[in-house]
Amino acid sequence: MSPEDALEPTPTDHEGQDTRPGELLIPEDTYLTSGVHIGTQQKSASMRRFVYKVRFDGLHVLDIRETDRRIRIAAKLLARFPPDRILTVSQRQYGQKPVRVFAKAIGAVSFSERFVPGCLTNPALAEYFEPKVLVVTDPATDQQALSEAVSIGIPVVGLCDVNNETRNVDLVIPANNKGRVALATVYWLLAREILKARGGAAAEAPYTLTIEDFQAAL
Repeated sequence: MSPEDALEPTPTDHEGQDTRPGELLIPEDTYLTSGVHIGTQQKSASMRRFVYKVRFDGLHVLDIRETDRRIRIAAKLLARFPPDRILTVSQRQYGQKPVRVFAKAIGAVSFSERFVPGCLTNPALAEYFEPKVLVVTDPATDQQALSEAVSIGIPVVGLCDVNNETRNVDLVIPANNKGRVALATVYWLLAREILKARGGAAAEAPYTLTIEDFQAAL
């Protein structure tokens, strides 16, 4: 079993967090069954405020209300940018398909798998791109993209797990950024909310994508 598989939900993970009906963008159970709330045993100081509790096995549990609130904020922020100037990246295996499907759904650009150093800073590269905003799946594994975004002065939205350092992330979305279903759920929901926030035809059209459409293969 890989470390990522260990962070997939189990039947004992489905503990409610005292949310009220209609308070969240999706049913609480959808968050819980997908494992969005399951963090790591290690905790950074900057992520302490997003922790709901610590489980019997030492894993930190994220507050899904805060995850939900920040997905709303991120969607409204990203909806203000030209779609083709939004860049989303993932070097995590389970994040690569969600990133590609997310980018296609909202008309953005994705760099999945390896991020070529200099993509955002070296105009001589064939891969050179000038985004207005960056979305990272994990500030640790996507450190090169994050560093280049900071150097060119664009805002960064980041999916941050309990062990992540957030100093260069402008908008943190607290979430399990290692689990296969968790990543699919966050990117699926973020894409839906961006399309709604843009208004017009995009908001009126039915959102037919499912969480399964975003899931990486096992």
